[in-house]
Amino acid sequence: MSKIALFGATGTIGSRILGEALRRGHQVTAVVRDPAKLTASDPNLTVVTGDVLDPESVAEVAKGQDVVVSAVGGGDGPGHIATIRPAADALVAGLRLLGAGAPRLIAVGGAGSLRKPDGTQVWDAEGLPVPLLQIMHAHGDALDFYRTVSDIRWTNLSPAASIAPGERTGTYRTALEDLVVADDGSSRISAEDYAVAVLDEIEQPRHIGERFTVGY
Repeated sequence: MSKIALFGATGTIGSRILGEALRRGHQVTAVVRDPAKLTASDPNLTVVTGDVLDPESVAEVAKGQDVVVSAVGGGDGPGHIATIRPAADALVAGLRLLGAGAPRLIAVGGAGSLRKPDGTQVWDAEGLPVPLLQIMHAHGDALDFYRTVSDIRWTNLSPAASIAPGERTGTYRTALEDLVVADDGSSRISAEDYAVAVLDEIEQPRHIGERFTVGY
């Protein structure tokens, strides 16, 4: 059983990560700005107020935890664009305040910078809406920043090109820099199975200090 601090627990992806973590019996501290928005009840759940953009708040919440998970900016709309890179900065700065005993960090990433079978990146596709491109590049900037960090044990998990609420199958495929594409050319993952991948990585770390991606 791990002690997990989860930022973004009320979002589309964060709520699935919360549910999967509790399902497996982990102790979760959900860090939210408004506790009233989180109505889940579980003996292994603690809800606290915190700010992912404030390093001191991050440090306070992260103290004594095994893992910090950030689902901030995990695809919940254009309003999150402005927080994606600043959150990465604050998370790392906050964990650095804890020194050598800091928990590891797992951050929800984006699919935009993944390489497609034709060699281009997902965000190179024509006709993508500007708000979506902004989210993709914000996640790309955050990933570039994480790759400069060597003193914090970080992992960045990119979803498939399409992620949405759906079925929990418990199965998925992984890759590092290449988009996971099915035989029919699609690239997708349910938010539920993405959460499965996050918890699998918590329980059996395989990607410390790197980005990986999941899809069917």
